[in-house]
Amino acid sequence: MRRRAILGAVAAVFVAKLEFYNRNAFARDNSGVELVKEKIISTNGILPSREEQEAVLSGSSSDKPFDLLVIGGGATGSGVALDAASRGLRVGLVEREDFSSGTSSRSTKLLHGGVRYLEKAVFNLDYGQLKLVFHALEERNRIIQNAPHMCRALPTMTPCFSWFEVVYYWVGLKAYDLVAGPRILRLSRYYSAQEAVDVFPTLSKECHGRNLKGGVVYYDGQMDDSRLNVGLACTAALAGAAVLNHAEVLSLLKDKDSGCVIGAHVRDNLTEKEFDVHAKVVVNAGGPFSDALRKMADNGVANIICPSSGAHVVLPEYYTPEGMGLIVPKTKDGRVVFMLPWRGKTLAGTTDSSTTITSLPQPHEEEIDFILHAISDYLNIEVQRSDVLSAWSGIRPLATDPSAKDTASISRDHIVHLDRYGLVTITGGKWTTYRSMAEDAVDAAINHGKLEPLNDCVTAHLPVTGAYGWLPSSFAILAHSFVRTKKTLDGRLVPQTLDADIAKHLSHSYGSMAERVAAIAQDENLGKRLAHGYPYLEAEVAYCARNEYCETAVDFIGRRTRLAFLDADATARALPQVIEILATERGWDSGRREIEWRNAKAFLLTFKPATSNSSSASSLQLPS
Repeated sequence: MRRRAILGAVAAVFVAKLEFYNRNAFARDNSGVELVKEKIISTNGILPSREEQEAVLSGSSSDKPFDLLVIGGGATGSGVALDAASRGLRVGLVEREDFSSGTSSRSTKLLHGGVRYLEKAVFNLDYGQLKLVFHALEERNRIIQNAPHMCRALPTMTPCFSWFEVVYYWVGLKAYDLVAGPRILRLSRYYSAQEAVDVFPTLSKECHGRNLKGGVVYYDGQMDDSRLNVGLACTAALAGAAVLNHAEVLSLLKDKDSGCVIGAHVRDNLTEKEFDVHAKVVVNAGGPFSDALRKMADNGVANIICPSSGAHVVLPEYYTPEGMGLIVPKTKDGRVVFMLPWRGKTLAGTTDSSTTITSLPQPHEEEIDFILHAISDYLNIEVQRSDVLSAWSGIRPLATDPSAKDTASISRDHIVHLDRYGLVTITGGKWTTYRSMAEDAVDAAINHGKLEPLNDCVTAHLPVTGAYGWLPSSFAILAHSFVRTKKTLDGRLVPQTLDADIAKHLSHSYGSMAERVAAIAQDENLGKRLAHGYPYLEAEVAYCARNEYCETAVDFIGRRTRLAFLDADATARALPQVIEILATERGWDSGRREIEWRNAKAFLLTFKPATSNSSSASSLQLPS
């Protein structure tokens, strides 16, 4: 029976591959993609202004509607806008907060197929789970290829404390390699106990009375989630979509006779201006808030979202080496916890439990304790609560029966749902599969609304802004070509070359657009660091305000850069300068500055740093 099950699972792998390749054969056809690339390149990376985008949206009418109106600017919503715009459709997108302000900025930063899902697929002979893994691995590589400056292959070690575990994880991760096929990043391999400790110095040689027997290392992808999300939204704008953040849908427009959804009534939360946006099809990509939007169309619909909370903590860099992650394969309650190097720190998580939906989720103290205790068993250093630099929680919008209690056992596949004529909902899934989710949603909208695209989907081979012309060595060119202002010990400001860490940060955050950030630093005397020990520059505030629809201080500290996610206290110290530069760019008065200060303070207090009772964040005072 066991042999038959294994043979059946292996056969299912190849059936899944064949079915997937057949279903997506057209994605490998590059017809049309070059035209879209040329259109994006011809813009020279210059986005339409926010005012221009709002004018286009408010200028729609029942006689001249958009083909698609996307509600929600997370990964999926931005992906839908890019997909539809690159097919030649007329597209609008509105987002209540900011691009990636919700779940899409609060992930584990992994691009992965799901080792845990593969394990379930084999042991439960679950063909659906197997297809999900294979599909996610395919999409993992597409993201890395389309945004190489923001993504990388990351080796992750599974520590083994018995010879059975060595064999079990080695076989399992070789199966993961097999499912990846030609899209494999690198082959998994076994490390002896000494080799494992050499590459991961903080790994304990003993756990619960058992000695370390070695580790099995496999490869997945890592990315900067919110930077990638912002890149998708900006690329969609360059491709012709009218995108607007801080624009809230107050109600859906319906045809008086048929009741069909024909658009949305929107309020610009920055100016309080209200307007209607008309569209042939509305795509609901509201993530955890999808049900609230569905109820605007029909208050009697049943919920399809089962929210799941995922908490993470950020620890000092010495917990993990720069080039290796660690996976705790099974915690006391059967979950998986990662320890990953990220942005010069250590990211640990995640939890998986039912939660309520809120716009500013916070990690519970018991979730933080769970993560710290889970990793402490595998480390030779004491894990202390005082080491936590930042902690946050995100809400996964699982599409399932809300009566299910064990959200960890639910498949992360997505659904495309038609509630009533004119409204298509896309939800579920995960970050890695955002592109194919968007493709499915646009296909459904085209069929539903009888739309006429100019070409098939081309996003499988469409780079995001910043990827054009970027090379891994681009940071060296930056370091040699630009200078920034530094303060000497005697207080003088002098021009000096870019530090290597700053050049690498700019290159990997902005890609080929990094030269523009460096030019601002050099030419406008905005080359100082915003926070000691971090590579973020004052010039980034100005650049993001001018080129990435950065409209608030929270937009910058939470999404354009990751400072709030890395170190809440350092962010609090940087905040006055961030607000000052944005005030200069936007012409804010003292009243608006105070609002920005209050909003940023409330945002930072949700990150629960170790010193939250007496931290800089909780004692923020508006400077005179």
